[in-house]
Amino acid sequence: MTEAATKPLHVVFASAEAAPFVKTGGLGDVAGSLPHALKAAGAEVIVMVPKYSTIDSSYLNQMEHVTDFYVPLGWRNEYCGLERLVYDGITYLFVDNERYFKRDYPYGFFDDGERFAFFSKAICESLQHLPDGFVCDILHCNDWHTAMAPVFLREFYQGLPLYENVRTVYSIHNIAFQGQFSDFVLGDILGLGGVEAAARQLRSDADSINYMLGAINYSDAITTVSPSYAEEIRTPEYGEGLDGALRRRQNVLHGIVNGIDVARNDPAHDKRIAAPYSIEDMTGKALCKKAIQEELGLEVRDDRPLLVMVTRLTRQKGMDLVMYCLERILDGGVQVAVLGTGDADYEDALRWYQSVYPSQMAARIEFDPALSQRMYAGADMFLMPSLFEPCGLSQMIAMRYGTLPIVRETGGLRDTVTPYNQYTGEGTGFSFAHFNGEEMGDTVFRAARLFWDEPSVWKKLVFQAMSCDFSWTASAARYLDLYLSLHPDCSLPQPEAAPKSAAAGKPKAEAAKGTPAAKPKPTAKSASTRMRKTTAAKAETSSNSTKTAENPAKSVRARKTSGNGTKKAASRKMSSTEPKGRSRSNSK
Repeated sequence: MTEAATKPLHVVFASAEAAPFVKTGGLGDVAGSLPHALKAAGAEVIVMVPKYSTIDSSYLNQMEHVTDFYVPLGWRNEYCGLERLVYDGITYLFVDNERYFKRDYPYGFFDDGERFAFFSKAICESLQHLPDGFVCDILHCNDWHTAMAPVFLREFYQGLPLYENVRTVYSIHNIAFQGQFSDFVLGDILGLGGVEAAARQLRSDADSINYMLGAINYSDAITTVSPSYAEEIRTPEYGEGLDGALRRRQNVLHGIVNGIDVARNDPAHDKRIAAPYSIEDMTGKALCKKAIQEELGLEVRDDRPLLVMVTRLTRQKGMDLVMYCLERILDGGVQVAVLGTGDADYEDALRWYQSVYPSQMAARIEFDPALSQRMYAGADMFLMPSLFEPCGLSQMIAMRYGTLPIVRETGGLRDTVTPYNQYTGEGTGFSFAHFNGEEMGDTVFRAARLFWDEPSVWKKLVFQAMSCDFSWTASAARYLDLYLSLHPDCSLPQPEAAPKSAAAGKPKAEAAKGTPAAKPKPTAKSASTRMRKTTAAKAETSSNSTKTAENPAKSVRARKTSGNGTKKAASRKMSSTEPKGRSRSNSK
């Protein structure tokens, strides 16, 4: 066996946020979970994150200073310190520079272009200073905040032996946020004004440059967070101006669905919910529903489906459809609870609906992670009518808690939710195709009718949803396949086979015992199989006449896209898709 065939795989995973240290969205969840799955499969991993002053002091106090150096950035020479913290078996290196990262919030400042250009350059410089002799094979960058690292690596470090070994992977978590800045940044901050190839590949128009475009052009491989989203962003409708570059590089573009932390999101052991339950014993689910109805001030009734949303209140999350259809849903006998913050118009409209339907509608305009878990556990249905959704984690968490998702067929929602088929019994939720309020409403009532009229079928769907494996195991295996295809000289440790016995002593198992991969470049199947083996032990009200012209929801409903159709009279009749005889009356 050659030395190259047994070389371990070393991955540096760079992200602007990583749970539990800093998290503003799904990126933090991914960076907090994926490295653990990669390490469990045998890769060596270091995670690099800015050392924000907002990181909890309990973590800051445990950090150990590794080294410091200066980072050239345009005409600047900026201090950079590396602070190490080993958390849950993963080594985190925090990039320290108080001028850039001692802020009240990770993003949203006038100099974000400079701050994250520094972070990207610091990542590249840090590859010379990694602790314990760690030599990077794969540099995995995420979103626009680290997008300049592959560009810097190629333009400033190519030819140095250490950097010649590095292959770059770039992940797009949300193409709507690209890091677009003035053309002035190209020379003054990035130091690339005189590099014609870089200027051409970074420029998005005559006056601006685009960090994400640079990463798309310079990275060895590109990933995004679901197969459907990988297809969508190659079209003008979803590509946000980068569809042409992605079509040109589609041969290196891969869609890999995110996973969730199944240990933290486990109704059998979640201390944040009212009562534990599992796929074998669902008794606690009913107790969780009763508890959340009481907490939110809703009428406590087990015969009313409870539909919840935990979301940002924005158009992207489908709030236009919700505003268009909410009155119909409430009049049809479905309870609704929404948790989140966002655009003021949506916040005001939800508060108004709560005032008109006090026992049937709850609006919590706040950010409360603990309440979100109680809502996942207590609800019957979870609504995600997104205009676009790169992957989405909420629908997977909802299914984990036996709450059936209602989603629009876009991006990761289409890839993770199997729509109910009344003829075969298949399904883990419900879906609709078009960004249309009537279609969303019909789908809500299709689910509600099943809840009311066919409880045995409903229970079967809940069982199927809870049986889905949304752990990081399969996703991490696909990332490892990609890494190893870029570095075929590396390999992962092979799991040892069970001791040979009379009952189970087949030659195939014996040959695999304790041996590395026979071929240096694995196929997707072999890496996925290895991943499964090494991670097999992981934890699995008022009437309509009270609705006056002062209703703030009406101004929101008026802003409709052409796909929503025209809303008819305010006191519209109940749709034929709605179950008869179930109004919002409090009587049973």
